[in-house]
This record gives sequence, C-alpha cells and structure tokens, in this order.
Amino acid sequence: MNLRPEEISSVIKEQIKRYSAELDVSDVGTVIQVADGIARVHGLEKAMQGELLEFPGEVYGMVLNLEEDNVGAVLLGDARSINEGDTVKTTGRVVEVPVGDALLGRVVNSLGQPVDGKGPIATDKYRQIERVASGVITRKSVSVPLQTGIKAIDAMVPIGRGQRELIIGDRQTGKTAIAIDTIINQKGQGVKCIYVAIGQKASTVASIVRTLEESGAMAYTTVVVSTASELAPLQYIAPYSGCAIGEEWMENGEDVLVIYDDLTKHATAYRTLSLLLKRPPGREAYPGDVFYLHSRLLERAARMSEEYGGGSLTALPIIETQAGDISAYIPTNVISITDGQIFLETEMFNAGFRPAINAGLSVSRVGGSAQIKAIKKIAAPIRVELAQYRELAAFSQFGSELDADTKEKLAQGERIKEILKQPQYKPMPVEYQVIIIYAATKKYLLDVELDRISDFEKELFAFIDTKYPELPKSIKDKKDIDSEIEELLVKAITEFKEQFV
Repeated sequence: MNLRPEEISSVIKEQIKRYSAELDVSDVGTVIQVADGIARVHGLEKAMQGELLEFPGEVYGMVLNLEEDNVGAVLLGDARSINEGDTVKTTGRVVEVPVGDALLGRVVNSLGQPVDGKGPIATDKYRQIERVASGVITRKSVSVPLQTGIKAIDAMVPIGRGQRELIIGDRQTGKTAIAIDTIINQKGQGVKCIYVAIGQKASTVASIVRTLEESGAMAYTTVVVSTASELAPLQYIAPYSGCAIGEEWMENGEDVLVIYDDLTKHATAYRTLSLLLKRPPGREAYPGDVFYLHSRLLERAARMSEEYGGGSLTALPIIETQAGDISAYIPTNVISITDGQIFLETEMFNAGFRPAINAGLSVSRVGGSAQIKAIKKIAAPIRVELAQYRELAAFSQFGSELDADTKEKLAQGERIKEILKQPQYKPMPVEYQVIIIYAATKKYLLDVELDRISDFEKELFAFIDTKYPELPKSIKDKKDIDSEIEELLVKAITEFKEQFV
C-alpha cells in the first residue's frame, strides 16, 4: 500500500486537531441537570474534589461528587441563572478564603466576603478552606490555660490553648453565652477569636456582634456567618473557612480561639447536600461520612511546637441536643472527637442556676495541666463536695433528723453552688476566682446567709481592691498561692467578714 507524504501529513494534522479539541473539552463541561442548588456537569474529566467551577452569570460551584460520567457540584450562589446545556469551566483552584489581620473586627460570609458594610477587605493572602491537620511531630502537649472567665469552667473543666472542648446541651440553655463570655474574657490575653455562626437567624448574629462591639471584643474578633436563609453549601463550608482564617494566625505563632455555633446545623446542611447528590443515607438519614466531616475540622485545632512557631488553635464546637440526649448520633460523634465536654442542663438553667453546668457529666480530658497552680490547689475539692451535696440533698428529703456533720456538708455544698453562679457577659479574671473559691472551699462562707453570698463576693472584691490591691496582683504574677499570699488572703477575708457579718 503506497501512502503519499501529503496524505500522511493530513492524517497527522487531523490527529493533532482532535488532540487539542480533547484538551479543551476536558476543562469545559456542560450542565446536564440543575435543581435544588445542585448541578450535574458532563465532560469535566480532570475536575478535582473540592475544585471551584465557574458557571454562567458569575456563579461559582464546588465539586463534591466525582462519578464515572458526570460531576456533581453544589452551587455557591443563585442557581436561577443556570440552565441545562450551559457551559461550565474548571478554575484549577479549590475554594479559598482571604486571611490575615485585615479580617479582625469584620463580619464575613463563608467565602470571606464582607457583609458588614465596612467596605472591601484589604488583604492579598488567601488560604484553602480544606487542609490536612498538623501531624503529631509538629505539635506539643496542651499546658497553657485559656481562661474563660467562668468560675465553674476554669475550676472544674479547664480549657487549655490548643484543646477542643465541646459545649453541649438543649436549646436555650446558655451554650452561646458561654462562648461569647469566653471571647470577651480574651481581652488583653493576646488571643485572636473567630466566631462561626452556622444556620442561625441573621437577627441573632447581629445581636451577638453588637454585644461583642459593646464589650470591645470585636477589635480582636472575626465573625464568619452563614445564616439560616443561605444555601446549604455555604452553611457547609462556613466552619472550614473560619478554621482556615485561624490557621493563618496559628502558623504565625499566635494563639487563636474558634467557636463553631453550632455543628448540629452544620451536619444537617451536609445531610441536605448529600441526599440531593444522591449519596446513600445511613443512620438517622446522615451519610456515612458525617463523622469525617467533623473530625477533619476539629483535628485542625492544635498547639504547635516551638520550632513550628508555637502558636495554638483552640476549638469550642457547640452541639444542640434533643431533650438532653447526649447518646444521639451527632452528639456521640463529636464527644468522641473532642477532648472533653461542658454539659448544660435544662433543669439547672430553669432553676436559676446559671451557667447551668452539670459537674457530673462535664469533663476536660486535658485537666489540671490547663490550670494555673493556684486554681489547681484550691479547686480540687469542688467537684467532690458538689457530688456529696447532690447525694445528701436527695437523701435528706426523706429524713427530718440530720446530724451536724451532714448539715455542714449540705450547707457547704449549697454555698459552693452559689459562688459558681455568674451573670452573663461578666467574665471574672482568674485572680478573683482564686480569692472567692478559696473563701468557699476553706469554709469561710458557712456562717454567711445563702441569699447574701453574691453581695459577699462583690463587697469582698471591693474591699480587697481598696485595702489589699497587691493581693490579686501577686496571684496574677506568681500564678500560685504560696504561704505569704495565703497568709494575706486569710487576713483579708477574716478582716472583711468581721465588718460584713
């Protein structure tokens, strides 16, 4: 068979043409179906998991399903402008958010775009929202306390920088209040804060931002918001965006606190996406990978070792339970991922005991290593005394004749319960916590009437600030109670009690 050279060249040209056409096709696809914020796209053979796709009308999508003949993408904008047959381009980038100090004091959406009307965010740094968590070698153990300013937490369930502590309870039990108090208490502590609101009402988020502004906390805080009216994909990426913003500071050696409020709504948004993408449902209709959803987020909280900058990212995820059921699917998932939980009880809250922290079910798996020595020394008996009090209180309902020892234990338990009460948005510096907890555990309050305990606390602090101002200062500086401080503390309490009683 004789082939002429021009025939061979025309065949080669045809092959080259077809090859270049194939190259173009791999980066451009066609919408074959669009509904409920989900688009199925044909022809994107080279799309990556989590990649940004560009749809007509400047709408972006994110690849979540990679199937044999099509790609399932969730839309991060208005789907009304997208129709079947539209052309879709890959961008070669995965979803990113702007990061850096320009975000402090700002309210942004899940994509890092400002929603507070204060103009654009001036930063040229971007980070991918998904990232593999730091390895074991780059971390070090949690040993520096993150003071919440809440007596019941700092004394019984201490949180350390780099820890993941779950706040769990029914709705309207004060979960967000604890998170906001913790942010307010970071003033002057060198901790940058990020509050991620997932699936909440816009009015609720606005009032939280106002509270933070009034207490001067917005200066070191970024609020990432994805309200209930927004699309499920935006609610799904919100916590990862917040985490990426925090990681930038952590890797620069700074301390960061991130609050995810709340991950129950996050799991619900993800369930919505998964079911629309036709992924098989598992337990309680959640997809099988819902555990990985939260574990890959919370595992990014860490305390880095000195050679990696020594920064930290502390995570406080919030989970809402139904009728106190902490054995449901999502609560058990997150409990097993975190380093402890703060359990808030409806009965305690309704009885006026606020913050309504259940000392029996709350635990910190980092424990005493995240407390200053002063608190560790004096707060140790609190948990035991509260447990004894609960036991005796239940028992004493049936008996009228109580011996003196039992009466004293009941009185002591009641007083410890009373000093752990605290008003909202009034976090207490740790040196003052030490003073009042010392007074309670050493039984200086036994002869003070129950309804006068809060007055006693306020007036004691005022008395010490006036007459012994060096006492809180030395506790703050030494972070310990030595014999000299203890002597002065006993002197101050007894002197004050004489004039108070």
